[in-house]
Amino acid sequence: MTGGEPAGFARARAVADAVLFEGYVLYPYRASAPKNRLRWQFGVLAPPGADSSETSANRTELLAVPCGAAPALAVRVRFLQAERRPDDGSGQPPWDEGVVREIDARTSLVDGAALTVPFRTDGERLSGVLRIDVSGTDQLLKVRLQVENLTPGPVAPRSEMLLGSLIGTHTLIAADRARLLSLADPPDWAAEAAAGCDNRHTWPVLLDDTTALASPIILEDRPRVSPESPADLYDATEIDELLMLRTLTLTDDEKREARATDARAAAVVDRAESLTGPELERLHGALRRTPEDDGGVAVPGGRAVPGTRVRLCPGSRRADAQDMFLDGRTARVAAVLHDFDGATHLAVTFDDDPVAELHAAMGRHWYFAPDEVELL
Repeated sequence: MTGGEPAGFARARAVADAVLFEGYVLYPYRASAPKNRLRWQFGVLAPPGADSSETSANRTELLAVPCGAAPALAVRVRFLQAERRPDDGSGQPPWDEGVVREIDARTSLVDGAALTVPFRTDGERLSGVLRIDVSGTDQLLKVRLQVENLTPGPVAPRSEMLLGSLIGTHTLIAADRARLLSLADPPDWAAEAAAGCDNRHTWPVLLDDTTALASPIILEDRPRVSPESPADLYDATEIDELLMLRTLTLTDDEKREARATDARAAAVVDRAESLTGPELERLHGALRRTPEDDGGVAVPGGRAVPGTRVRLCPGSRRADAQDMFLDGRTARVAAVLHDFDGATHLAVTFDDDPVAELHAAMGRHWYFAPDEVELL
């Protein structure tokens, strides 16, 4: 890490950018659309004195375990600065473009280490401070990061307040000669310390054992951008396939207005129009298998393995009322699967399904818990 960007930051940037630009511009990607007149709901650090619905600071706390001599920490705070587009006489609605700003800091990862990093953005319109504090023992350290917006300026209306805000604020953290611990799934010996971490308006998730992203959006550990995603669409609460198809339905005038809104909006329209058939087909869905257990799993009456025939007896806990019609039907186990939470599932095809072979070839199965079948 010495003298250059931590390797983990490069791997994390795609996820970090998805956080940074979440909600930046929404379909139909036009400045005139009502949904694009109230912007940037995530990670906004407002000027001090904004109303109670806004905050001017966030806090991240996470745990680190030193693994060598002179452990260190690299921190990068990232946010957008809104820059208002001047009226050029084209008749386009007002639009605030987001410019990426980054603040870097490094500190020793030892008990008592403390660092205060004041910052100003280009043009000195935004000002703030990053505070880093480390406490603990040689076996376990707590790192506290606090980002504060100190920009004086109007707190109303919201459109003016945003010009003085740090928008989409998040932090990349990389440890050198130390490893970071998950707060969602800490080892037993660190569970109490993890529960004592006080995170406000942000949440740290692991990208790998030495890199974390403190995000204003709730994520799970080790997030990644789907490889099928063809472009940054800025509207991650929607499905890529839906957004691409809907963008293709825009009229020529609507596409012209979207392209005039912002370079990022224009890129979405251009990408949708250049999408090939195979690329669009990949957006329709992807099958990623969980680990399979060919050794089988214990079920009432014996042990189920791929190829075993079972009778279905769906439990009352299942939420789908249609499952009562499956009670008593017989099926063949196609696979024993384990999900990411550690639960076991039996993938089955029905004996009386006339297209069972086709469904199996396409990976289409019904799924049951081991206690919802009995061995034949």
